[in-house]
Amino acid sequence: MQGTLLLKQALALNSRGTATICGERQRSWEEIGYRVPRMAAALRGFGVKDGAFVAVLAMNSDRYLEMFYSVPWAGGAFAPMNIRWSAAENAYALEDCKAIVLCVDEHFADQGRELKAKFPQLRALIFMGEGPTPEGMVSYEDLIASTAPMEDANRKGDDLYAVFYTGGTTGQPKGVALSHNALSTAAIAWLAMLPDVEDLSFAYVGGFFHFSGASPVHYITLAGGTHVILPKFEPVPIMQAIARHKVTNAVLVPIMVTTLINHPDFDKYDLSSLRTCIYGGSPMPEALMAAASKKLPGWRFYQIYGMTETGGFATMLRWRDHIFEGPKASRVRSCGQPGPGVEVKVVDPDGIELPRGELGEIIMRSDYLMTGYLNKPEQTAEVLKGGWMFSGDAGSMDEDGYLSVADRVKDMIVTGGENVFSVEVERALYYHPAVQEAAVIGIPSEEWGEAVHAIVVLKKGASASEDELIAHCRTLIGGYKCPKSVEFRTESLPLGPANKVQKNVLRDPYWAGRARKI
Repeated sequence: MQGTLLLKQALALNSRGTATICGERQRSWEEIGYRVPRMAAALRGFGVKDGAFVAVLAMNSDRYLEMFYSVPWAGGAFAPMNIRWSAAENAYALEDCKAIVLCVDEHFADQGRELKAKFPQLRALIFMGEGPTPEGMVSYEDLIASTAPMEDANRKGDDLYAVFYTGGTTGQPKGVALSHNALSTAAIAWLAMLPDVEDLSFAYVGGFFHFSGASPVHYITLAGGTHVILPKFEPVPIMQAIARHKVTNAVLVPIMVTTLINHPDFDKYDLSSLRTCIYGGSPMPEALMAAASKKLPGWRFYQIYGMTETGGFATMLRWRDHIFEGPKASRVRSCGQPGPGVEVKVVDPDGIELPRGELGEIIMRSDYLMTGYLNKPEQTAEVLKGGWMFSGDAGSMDEDGYLSVADRVKDMIVTGGENVFSVEVERALYYHPAVQEAAVIGIPSEEWGEAVHAIVVLKKGASASEDELIAHCRTLIGGYKCPKSVEFRTESLPLGPANKVQKNVLRDPYWAGRARKI
């Protein structure tokens, strides 16, 4: 299947409908259909064909979204660059994929020049931002205006569509290679899982460089919907966008939901148009879900579990399973059942499937798995075994096929010979009314090997002591799981590219200078 077929489907379904909204600029699908073949032809003029890479280093924008279709239309492969990385890290990615064209906006013009100077293989530096085109760059809009359209290069099936780079905080980044078939099939599966597929509009707050931010580009296009594009997550702009454009769908990680419902301007905006809120990255604590359901009664929450390597998802916890009382209440603590076309198993260290209810490593198989890590056969072989993706996550599956993720295998805390999964402790902390954010890590302990340590941000105007929070946890979980210490912070916890709390950043200072790090 072709990735560009998604765009052709939107043109067939809704050519006069609004395709993109970016600030005050709006374009129809008909206009996108005019622009993409022309930008593709311009890229072709720079030698983009036969899977040659085009990289983009920019904030989210309508032009950035167009590149998801212009690059494969030209016959190339797409490499979104991480806006949070240093120039050195992005230089590594450019060298890894051997990109021959780099696109930047006004925020990354300087880094673009620096990268262009380092890599003579870059045949063009395209400016896709706002304002005048900087010296030494070519204008995105001028290229479209001056280039005749080309026919679709017809990349499809197992041809490489895009590479999304992960990691970078430790070791070398890895480029997750995804084929046309993987991304197109995943888009179909997404629509099959959503409760509504008519008149969709989606508000983007996650960066396009990360697959969780980019995957809606494909399924919203397939539905002929509207992309409402924001450069990043900020509570007031996203609330304004939902209210103004009557947005129906969004992806918001739990910490974003917390920020919204606790914002002092929350009641100023009508957010009732939003029907479907996808969340992932970490489970939604039950206390937060209860609060969000009360303040946003029309929103239906759907949890996604997956990773870039699995095409963005593996399981979904549908809104009907967000039940807080009765015999099915345990489902809300899971991440749902396998999505369409996905097989999920929980296995022991030898790869043998475990009985239902037992804890082991989660593995997944589907048509939307990555083909591998670009130029890294050894790392690929470590995680892709016999057609299965070994996730590195610990979890269990119940008798009804609901998967529960306990933690990253590497994030498990071993204290006094007992295994403690931080998500369970965090869930207990979130039940305290004063807690806005919480992260739990293992820190060195002469007595226990590791001690459970909580890092907490309290809600504005709220108060709680260390002893109070520990005592609160003891009412909900076993004593050995409870924090031995609590650290209070006034600023939000550090987030990585996927908007997950960077536990390595929180943990590393405690293990500095030690031979063993968890």
